[in-house]
Amino acid sequence: MYNLDIGVIIPLEELLEHGTKNLEELGLNVCQVNAWHVENLTKENAEKLLEITKGKIKISSLWVGWPGPRVWDFIEGPATLGLVPKEFRYVRMEALKLGAKFAKEIGVKDIVTHVGFIPENPSTTEYLETVTTIKHVALEAQKLGIYFNFETGQETPITLLRTIEDVGLDNLGINLDPANLLMYGKANPVDAVDLYKGLIRSVHVKDGRYPTNGRDLGEETPVGEGLVNFPVLLDRLIKYDYKGPLIIEREISGPEQKKDILKAKKMLEDILKKY
Repeated sequence: MYNLDIGVIIPLEELLEHGTKNLEELGLNVCQVNAWHVENLTKENAEKLLEITKGKIKISSLWVGWPGPRVWDFIEGPATLGLVPKEFRYVRMEALKLGAKFAKEIGVKDIVTHVGFIPENPSTTEYLETVTTIKHVALEAQKLGIYFNFETGQETPITLLRTIEDVGLDNLGINLDPANLLMYGKANPVDAVDLYKGLIRSVHVKDGRYPTNGRDLGEETPVGEGLVNFPVLLDRLIKYDYKGPLIIEREISGPEQKKDILKAKKMLEDILKKY
């Protein structure tokens, strides 16, 4: 069996308030911590999180959010998401730098975020400014020994690859979200792996479909019910000697979320048994 950690994405606030109970109920001991509320990235909370997870849970990476508006669609999304919109860049750079510092304090080597709708035209001022902004954050992370990882979805694979090349640092990586590549209408995720190759440091196990109109993202689905071909995707990842975690993400809440996570966990285990 090809051994990869299987985990789940979990909010920082949930861990701080409820401990590891929910993870243990799922039979998981690995997680990616989601920190949308950057005001909670304090030294006190870092110490508390270490105490809660010590000997129980491995934190694979820290997903760092940013302040300001965020609209997950094709109309307002480009003007509100990530580091691309000029008016939000400074405060979001500071948030991501704070996330890198928090990651260092909890002994995690990777931060992850959505950079936003990176322009496809590399000659535009907006693209060049975005590259400079990313480099500023990534350099601060590099000083701490932290990788800066782009979560896929809002840009085509070749645009992301070009951006990584133009930033030109050795602490850049990719958090592959195969469903996002479909839901944003950007690529077949299996083909994207052939472009990203060894840059992939973590994977979101999430499923979805292509958009059906020009305004709204495609639908997220339970794993196995969308268009992500997970057996082929894992085969391609293993071909490139992927050793990172498989982090299940299901963007609903309640009992149905737990059911879907357990179903995804079983599917992954069955696939990996073949290797």
